[in-house]
Amino acid sequence: MKKILLVYNPVSGRGVFKKKLDGVIEKFQRRKILVALYRTEKNSDAENFFQCVKNFGADGIISAGGDGTLHRVVNLIKKLNLNLPVGIFGTGTSNDFATHLKISDAEKYFDAIAEGKIKSVDLGKVGDEFFINVASAGVFTSIAHEVDSKEKNALGKFAYYLRGIGELPKFKSVRLEVRADGKFFEVDAFLFLVLNSPAVASLKKISDVAKIDDGKLDFLALKKCSPRELLKLSKKILSGESVQADENIFYLQAKNFEINSAESLTSDLDGEIGDKLPLKIETIPHAINFFVP
Repeated sequence: MKKILLVYNPVSGRGVFKKKLDGVIEKFQRRKILVALYRTEKNSDAENFFQCVKNFGADGIISAGGDGTLHRVVNLIKKLNLNLPVGIFGTGTSNDFATHLKISDAEKYFDAIAEGKIKSVDLGKVGDEFFINVASAGVFTSIAHEVDSKEKNALGKFAYYLRGIGELPKFKSVRLEVRADGKFFEVDAFLFLVLNSPAVASLKKISDVAKIDDGKLDFLALKKCSPRELLKLSKKILSGESVQADENIFYLQAKNFEINSAESLTSDLDGEIGDKLPLKIETIPHAINFFVP
């Protein structure tokens, strides 16, 4: 009998997953899959997690929460050298990676888990920390950490947009120094993103060429521009258009990046607080397997 460890965040996305839990277990049992539950929040104990996986003899791990929960699950798996496929039930405020993989908790996805249907994907790495979808810094990147959890649970994604509007008067560009596979570039920018997938900030396609299995990461910087140009670009992004080729976007693709600035900037990794710049970012090709529909 296949065994799955279901790691869930009880407060993610207004805590809706707890209400779905019995139905999820029923769907697994119908497919002859035994489920064990592991409750996680921000400061999960890695040793306890490892013992749970080891004692249970799991064949796979499902992350039920948002991008932050998935980030913590993947980092525990990699740091503990667990060679197990990962599934996603995207129940958080932001579920960008699950959206890109077209994952939902529909019957089709349970069938895929039962059949062991997987896809090997790349990861980004900053120091000892892995990221699944995006590393970023600059304007807006602190919003996820500043939005109160009660506000986020009450308003969902709209809470981020409200906070973002409040940040507009503070827009200030910084000078970025970027090395991409050894080539040096400088750009004045409001923010930068290093992407694994094209889905970020609840937008499904910010880049035309970003792929999760090409052994590369995609660097996009929002260049210093006028409020009018910024508004035009924002409309394009919100309409679902790729902005990679826009004149106000600085774009690179590479396996390795070094990013620095004279300004003090703290990075964000999948919505979690990361290191301060300078950052050394590398692509880890085909680093982990995901269950896919």
